[in-house]
This record gives sequence, structure tokens and C-alpha cells, in this order.
Amino acid sequence: MADFFLQFNPVMQALLATLFTWGVTAAGAALVFMPGMVKPKLLDCMLGFAAGVMIAASFWSLLAPGIEMAESLGHVPWRTATIGFLGGGVFMRLIDKFLPHLHPGFAMGQSEGVKTSWQRSTLLVLAITLHNIPEGLAVGVAFGAVAAGLPSATIGGAIALAIGIGIQNFPEGTAVSMPLRREGMGKWKSFMYGQASGVVEPIAGVIGAAFVLKMQNILPYALCFAAGAMIFVVVEELIPESQRNEKNIDIVTMTTLAGFAVMMILDVALG
Repeated sequence: MADFFLQFNPVMQALLATLFTWGVTAAGAALVFMPGMVKPKLLDCMLGFAAGVMIAASFWSLLAPGIEMAESLGHVPWRTATIGFLGGGVFMRLIDKFLPHLHPGFAMGQSEGVKTSWQRSTLLVLAITLHNIPEGLAVGVAFGAVAAGLPSATIGGAIALAIGIGIQNFPEGTAVSMPLRREGMGKWKSFMYGQASGVVEPIAGVIGAAFVLKMQNILPYALCFAAGAMIFVVVEELIPESQRNEKNIDIVTMTTLAGFAVMMILDVALG
């Protein structure tokens, strides 16, 4: 797989990887075509698993390489990591504050961001799109880091990150399409809204890769920025959404640990 990616330039590598993650989002959304509905307990577990993957990816694939790169470039590692990490969190907080969106399972009156007359379906898609901005950015930055030639960035690690993001995108596609289907929307339309939430990932991936190629000196900041953005999404959205039902908290916690372990194995084994 690594040989396949190496034949392309970093921007194309990021595009291919994020097209894969978008495809997995669509696969999750396609569950609306299956007989029956995904039970809320299973969806909670899937979101918990996704949270674990994102936490592990934030450290193993982004923060740790970012700190190593900062040191190799002569930066103060802890300062670079702190500025980048908190910057990513602040960036996501601003988007969360102003972009209209609605989390699955909530009433229209509980929508966040600037008030708007947009339809519920649009607001649901935008909620998951919020998750996907830092994910696409992280994949793009990871492939851009490989092109910089720094020892801590490997093609295997970038591929592992893309696979991990893809795995956790599956429940996110389902989290959009299933609620819409339960509310009476047609299967095909529910699927289209679900997969649409992942469209932003290829865009963010290409931007991330192109940006760090032009300004390699800020690469450590970019990696830590992506980590902070992803942790914001996990803490502010994924974990609370997965643990709304108190009866499921224990099993959701275990699936979160499982997601962390899977991503850690991917990164250590492939990186």
C-alpha cells in the first residue's frame, strides 16, 4: 500500500486518502438501505469507538510527531505543541459557535450556532461536517509531513491515520442518515445527506497538504493544531452524544477504549 501512495505527490496522496475516508462515511450512511434500523445502543457504541480512535490518532499520529519535528527544527517543543494544540481547539470553538448545526437526537430548538431557518436535515449534516474538518486536515497535514522528509513522519503512519479516520467515519455517516430515516425521510435522500457530511474531508485534506508543503517551518504547529481540533470534537460532541443514555455508559466506555487500542495498533504497526 505504501508503494502505491509513494508514486503520487503529497497533495494527490492526501486527496486519495481522504476520498477513502469520505467513502467510508458513505458506507456508514448506506445502512439506511439495510432491513430494520440501527438500534440506539449500537449507534452509541459506534460513536464511542469513533471517539477512542480520534483520541489515539490525536496523540500517536499528530501530537507526538509534531513535538519531534519541533525539536528537530530548533523550536521549543512544549511551546510549539501548546500553541498549536490550543489553537486547534479555539478554531473549532469558533466554528462551533457560529456555524448553524444540530446534533442527532436533539430538537430543533436545541440547534447551535447562528440562528437560521435552515431545515433540520441540513443542520444535522453540518453537525457531522464539524467533525470532519479537523479529520481531513489531519490526514492532509500527515502526508505533507512525509514530504518534508523528517524522520518522525512516515508514509505508513500517514496511511494508518487515514485508515483510522476512515474507521471512525462509518458511525458518523450512520449518525446522520439513520435519524433522518426515523423521521420519515426516504432511504435514498437520507443516504445522500449522510454521505454529504464527509465531502469536506477531501477539501480539507488537500488544503492541509498544500499548506504545509508551502510553509514547512510551521508543520509542527499544523500537526498539533489538527490534534487540538480533533480533541475538541471528541470532548464537546462525540463523548456526550455517545453517553446520553446512562444505561449504556459502561459499554460505550469499553468501546471507546477499544477504538483507542485499534488506532494505537494501526499507528505503531504501520508507522
